[in-house]
Amino acid sequence: MEKFKELGLEGEILKGIEDLGFEVPSPVQEKVIPVILGEENDLVALAQTGTGKTAAFGLPLLQKLDTTVEAIQVLILSPTRELCMQIGKDLENYAKYRKDIRVACVYGGADIRRQIKQLERGVHVLVATPGRLCDLIKRGAVQIEGVRAVVLDEADEMLNMGFKEDLNFILDETPATRNTYLFSATMPREVERIAKNYLHNAKEISVGKKNQGADTVRHEYYQVRAKDGYETLHRVIDCAPDMYAIIFVRTKIDARDIARKLQKDGIDCDALHGDLSQAQRDEVMERFRGKRLKVLVATDVAARGLDVDNLTHVINYNLPEDVESYTHRSGRTGRAGREGVSVAIINSKEKGKLRRIENLLKKKFQYREVPGGEEVCRAQLLYYADKILAVEPKETLDKYQQDLFEKFISLEKEELIQKLISYEFGKLLKKYASVEDLNLSDEERHEGKRSRRESRQEESRYEFTTFSVNVGREDGFTPRDLMAIINANTPRKGIEIGGIRIFERNTKFEVDIRGIDSFMSHFRNVNFNGLPFVLSEVRDRYNSERGGRREYGGGKRNATANNKWRSENRRSDGSSRGRFGEKKKGKKRG
Repeated sequence: MEKFKELGLEGEILKGIEDLGFEVPSPVQEKVIPVILGEENDLVALAQTGTGKTAAFGLPLLQKLDTTVEAIQVLILSPTRELCMQIGKDLENYAKYRKDIRVACVYGGADIRRQIKQLERGVHVLVATPGRLCDLIKRGAVQIEGVRAVVLDEADEMLNMGFKEDLNFILDETPATRNTYLFSATMPREVERIAKNYLHNAKEISVGKKNQGADTVRHEYYQVRAKDGYETLHRVIDCAPDMYAIIFVRTKIDARDIARKLQKDGIDCDALHGDLSQAQRDEVMERFRGKRLKVLVATDVAARGLDVDNLTHVINYNLPEDVESYTHRSGRTGRAGREGVSVAIINSKEKGKLRRIENLLKKKFQYREVPGGEEVCRAQLLYYADKILAVEPKETLDKYQQDLFEKFISLEKEELIQKLISYEFGKLLKKYASVEDLNLSDEERHEGKRSRRESRQEESRYEFTTFSVNVGREDGFTPRDLMAIINANTPRKGIEIGGIRIFERNTKFEVDIRGIDSFMSHFRNVNFNGLPFVLSEVRDRYNSERGGRREYGGGKRNATANNKWRSENRRSDGSSRGRFGEKKKGKKRG
């Protein structure tokens, strides 16, 4: 504990973390704690998930509380319900011996009336998701005018989830004299903009480099034909009997399908996706955290904010659209100094995307051959043998020993082992006795040669079409806005959305339009904040046969027309109308 004392922690807070087994501060704790305790600077901290960020900001802020003041002094914003609850639990553990400190968590999906009653009893530290906090502020149920410190935890994730307007609204409600501490795993332009607008005299701390994964994570890839993706996944799981992993897929349909196949093949798993109710989601996560599930199959959206320790692997069944998403995925393993593996299963078409991720991460992915039957069986058998050797018998078998000896007395040791293995692993050994070699030849792997049949099979997996729309970050457009517009204007419920890329002045997104006639025609009279919503089909190699680029929406507009509209709606202070057309305060610190 001496190292924590040297950082400035003392008294009951130090005693609380000693009970939790804290011995030596992590690098991010070593850098952040003295800044929050000893200086009045704002802070931008770039650190991966699982590096000890919660303790880095939580311990010094708890120590600085003045509990004689009956008001919210510390506000912590996090992207999801799960992370919000985890932060609240951690803070309560740190403050175990400070009974005068009151911590509350507010988030969506829970009874807001119960949360209001808790707030009425008085709170010093409030942990909140942005959406629920905005609701409470607008109801007059919470006051944050006296907040002394605001923490933006996983700021990049909050912006990816469409909370930009909510964050602006919340930060504008807090006093200009507050300190703001921004924590992020990656630093996209939107996070830099939040820091520039709302932080004053900010000190920058980095554990690692921008958009670079943790050094404790090993990156591997398997390159196979598209049709062999699932079989490769199955063999990778079977070849790592001690695996505890999250498998990332592109859509909720994939999550359900892959989970069902794995369950049918005898692997303990379940799916996490957007169609689950909060109660179903909580039940799945309880089983996964309790390690009653070996693997969890999830979409990026469903997995945001999950805080699960000791993952051995992250498996990318589909590569994400951008490097920030890959960084968040891979950062879920290799935490707290432990080693982890991030696996990508790709086909020839995705080789270029993998190389771009390598270049941006500044990390080389190691090529691995798909395990054959002999390799899988050896891994399973040796793991089983190690488990038997590690067992310390707790119950005496004396009363049964003679009967058992008589049963096996005629067998040699080797014969007994063979019978035991055949009984326990007969099905596995039979299945993998003569399986196909799924590895590509060197020529196929390096030159990317693919048959027309394979191309058609790969493209038919999703049947996504890529579209572009003429609004972007500059117009306050978010993924939440896109989903709302699609849901409001298309006839089919539960439409599948693929990748979403929001740029400064336009947005590209993928959508499965099967079962929807004349998809673009449904957006003829749609507007976003007064700007006609112009939808264009992107002509690329995924959908070039559909006939090129067509535009629908509130009349065809070119870039000049868009710029004219933006100029007319841009105010002298550089801000623009918000998501729903309301005027944003645009308050800046300093």
